[in-house]
Amino acid sequence: MRQKDGVSFVSSSLKIPLPYSNRSLPQTLVSQLARTRHSAFQLMDSLRNRSSYVENHSTRSTESIQSELGTRSVIRSSPLLCSASLSLSTQNHNTGRSSLLHSASLLLTQPGSSDSTQSGFEVPQKGQLATISQVKEERVLVSEVLVRNKDGEELERKDLEMEALTALKACRANSSLTAGEIQEDVQRIFDSGYFSSCMPVAVDTRDGIRLVFRVEPNQEFHGLVCEGANVIPSKFLEDAFRDGLGKVVNLRRLDEVINSINGWYMERGLFGLVSGVDILSGGIIRLQVAEAEVNNISIRFLDRKTGEPTRGKTKPETILRQLTTKKGQVYNMHQGKRDVDAVSTMGLMADIGIIPQLAGDAGKVDLIMNVVERPSGRFSAGAGISSGITSGPLSGLFGSFAYSDRNLFGRNQKLNVSLERGQIDSTFRINYTDPWIERDDKRTTRTIIVQNSRTPGTLVHGNQHDNGNLSIGRVTAGLEFSRPIRPKWSGTAGIFFQHAGVRDEKGNPIIKDSYGGPLTGSGKAYDNMLLAKFESVYTGSGDKDSSMFAFNMEQGLPIMPEWLVFNRVNARATKGVGIGPAHLLLRLSGGHVVGNFSPHEAFALGGTNSVRGYKEGAVGSGRSYVVCSTEVSFPMLGPVEGVIFADYGHDLWSGPNVPGDPAGARYKPGSGYGYGLGIRVDSALGLLRLEYALNDRHSKRIHFGVGHPK
Repeated sequence: MRQKDGVSFVSSSLKIPLPYSNRSLPQTLVSQLARTRHSAFQLMDSLRNRSSYVENHSTRSTESIQSELGTRSVIRSSPLLCSASLSLSTQNHNTGRSSLLHSASLLLTQPGSSDSTQSGFEVPQKGQLATISQVKEERVLVSEVLVRNKDGEELERKDLEMEALTALKACRANSSLTAGEIQEDVQRIFDSGYFSSCMPVAVDTRDGIRLVFRVEPNQEFHGLVCEGANVIPSKFLEDAFRDGLGKVVNLRRLDEVINSINGWYMERGLFGLVSGVDILSGGIIRLQVAEAEVNNISIRFLDRKTGEPTRGKTKPETILRQLTTKKGQVYNMHQGKRDVDAVSTMGLMADIGIIPQLAGDAGKVDLIMNVVERPSGRFSAGAGISSGITSGPLSGLFGSFAYSDRNLFGRNQKLNVSLERGQIDSTFRINYTDPWIERDDKRTTRTIIVQNSRTPGTLVHGNQHDNGNLSIGRVTAGLEFSRPIRPKWSGTAGIFFQHAGVRDEKGNPIIKDSYGGPLTGSGKAYDNMLLAKFESVYTGSGDKDSSMFAFNMEQGLPIMPEWLVFNRVNARATKGVGIGPAHLLLRLSGGHVVGNFSPHEAFALGGTNSVRGYKEGAVGSGRSYVVCSTEVSFPMLGPVEGVIFADYGHDLWSGPNVPGDPAGARYKPGSGYGYGLGIRVDSALGLLRLEYALNDRHSKRIHFGVGHPK
């Protein structure tokens, strides 16, 4: 238990049942409030008979005449009674607590009487003289209005007396009053929030009828006991009640505090509220808070067509591990929405929803996640145009065929088998991914890759004397692991084996180009290498104005004497800046390689994703490079936007350091810039780009690409 400034906080097993429901008032409380409303009517009957007694000089004692009390009366509750944050109780406690509910009764005294008698509540009998409406219409002149304590003495605190007098609206000295007006003023005294009871008393004096409101002030607030508040910070509760410490409890202010506590839960999406308030002896407020804990979480699969429960392919534990909501936590609706989004990113579900239901254990909820699965396996085929790394009107065409299963073994594991075939290039690829390794709490992803590819060698070794085309064949197999490092940062580490060589148009392996330059690093027909890979990526917020940074490093391992050993690093960064409706994008990339590497692995500059205005690889190829780019895009029509751009690239004078100097043999400049304009369309296939560019050598070129330049 923590204690501070007379405020203590304890835990309790009290929980609130969900869904929330309003509880009816106990019958005894209804009767008590009914007495409060009808006491003024009893007063008017007494006053009316008193007036008749004075006028007729009757010697009989004044008697109160009970008016007929209809059941149509409406009980007007105080603000606390209207609040759903209070639980109502009529149980008697030995602690001597003061009830938050108001009570009122009427006392009638005769001149010279030392004791006052309370007018009780009686069931209306048949044949009584007056109706409620008749009593309301009758008025009685009151000569004096006072506020006293419950014993009829002056209040010790004059400020509370003034609060009660200020609350009165109709009851003034020398005023003619009805029963309804007196009852309304009684309610106004209650509404001030400072009093727990108020009894209007009529006293017959020599000067006339004196109306005395006998009130009982609330206790002074000296401490707080909070039960069941396991989530809300204790400082929030301390700050909420601190202003009232040492002051008379004001029920209106207490109701505001309760609403602020309930608001704290609501703003954060938490299932919790104040379920009960008591004022104990000594001025201690006992606050009972109910927080709905998660009792159980279950997955229910629904049929896509009928919506009826069915058997799903996905393992329930595969879905449950995506959820941040756990058993024993107070249910948070915002957290539940994030859990729905997390399951949605798996790509397996067509529809997802969470339904909280009342658990058998009081104060707890069961969560049922309804999911509708998508078909997991599919075949696909298509065709397209490559980025333009080959020449000829049809050389960029390619076709593709693929099979994919995104829920292998019901564990969200992915399998992709694909084949792409063009006139020169081709790729056969098998990719297996486990997006979250079992029994790993770091969300580590495992990927196994096997690939056999053939790509054009024109980037570095283009423009052969005999106009022949070279192709680079690579067989790659590897394993990599990736995981989040910190928010917005991810890391990847892996190891790959690569077997690569160059072939001519007939498919024969060659080791030199038409200029006599070497095509492999080992001098043999094929280069073998075992690469250790590391990559770190910062993604930012993902919007246009965010930043992105990526760093990649590959290290050749000397496992065998003839295997290539080198180190290659590459980095790129982007930064977006909003300029009114337009958007400025700055991009910078660079890299360097040391050691013995294949010449066709040199950094190639120029082309659609590098320096626009040049052909692919036409600026240069070297061991080092730097490329910077600036773009200004602006909206045009719907998903179409225009762009103005400028690029610059340089090989940092490293071209001659590549084995055979392929860039120098082909008279590549080693540096250059380009600029131009274009249009872009944000489509279902991604960002489609069509750009027209000029370079520093006054050449013009049209580029077509998919996605942002790298």
